[in-house]
Amino acid sequence: MDNRPIGIFDSGVGGLTVVKQVVKLLPEESLVYFGDTARVPYGSKGKETVTKFSSQIIRFLKTKNVKAVVIACNTVSSNCYEELSEEFPDLPITEVVTPGVESCIAATKNKIVGLIGTYATVSSGAYEKRLKAADPEIQVYKKACPLFVPLAEEGWVNNDVAELTARKYLQELIDKNIDSIILGCTHYPTLKECIGRIVGEKVTIVDPAKATAVKLKEYLEEHNMLSEKGHNAERLFYVSDKSHFEQICSRILHENYSAEKIDIEKY
Repeated sequence: MDNRPIGIFDSGVGGLTVVKQVVKLLPEESLVYFGDTARVPYGSKGKETVTKFSSQIIRFLKTKNVKAVVIACNTVSSNCYEELSEEFPDLPITEVVTPGVESCIAATKNKIVGLIGTYATVSSGAYEKRLKAADPEIQVYKKACPLFVPLAEEGWVNNDVAELTARKYLQELIDKNIDSIILGCTHYPTLKECIGRIVGEKVTIVDPAKATAVKLKEYLEEHNMLSEKGHNAERLFYVSDKSHFEQICSRILHENYSAEKIDIEKY
C-alpha cells in the first residue's frame, strides 16, 4: 500500500476531465493537480517549449511527494512523453494517447476513425502511428480544433457558438463516414454533448480520460501502490494563474475546490 498522492497536470482546466475519472475509479487516492493556466494553450507551442514547461511541472509535483504522475494533456503526451520518462526515470508516468488508441480500436467497426485535437497533437502523428501499428487497415482522418480549448476554458460548451464551431470543424470528418471519433484533447470532453449532436448517434465518441484512469488503476494494483482502504483522500489544486479555474473546476467535478497560485517558472 502507498498513501502518497497521485500528481496530475495539464496546460489548463482540461485535465480536470481526467481528475473526474480518476476520482470516480479511485476515490481513496489523494490527488495533486496542476493547471498551467497562465501559459495555456500548449497546442500552438513548439515541442521544446512544451517539454520545458512539462519538466517544470513534474519537478513541482515531485515536491509534493507524488507516487505517480498522469499527463492529462494530449499535446504533452503525444510530443514529450519519451523525453519526460527519460528525465524522470524514478517516477511512473501515465499518458493519455495509448489508452485512447486502445479504446478506439475496440470501438470502431468500419475502421474509419476521426481524430480531433490541438495542432500539436494532430501534427505529431502519435495517434495515427499507434492506430496503424495496431491495425494497418484503419483509416484516420484528423482535424485540429484549436477553438475548442478557449470555448472549454470560457465554459461555452453547449451554446450556439459551440455548436456552430463544432459543425464547422467536424463536417469534413462526418463526410468521410467515420464511425468513431477520438477526443484528442482533455478539454474536449466538456464539449462532448455538443460534439455528439453534430456527429450523430452512429459515431462512437472515444474519451481517453476514462481509459487513462483504468490504465492508472491497473498500474497501481500491479505494483501494490494503491492507497489503503479507508484512506482519507486529499485533493489539492494548483495553478499558474487563478483566472476562472475554480468556477470551471466546480462545473466539471461538481464540487467546490480552491486553487493555490504558484510561480511554476522557479521549478
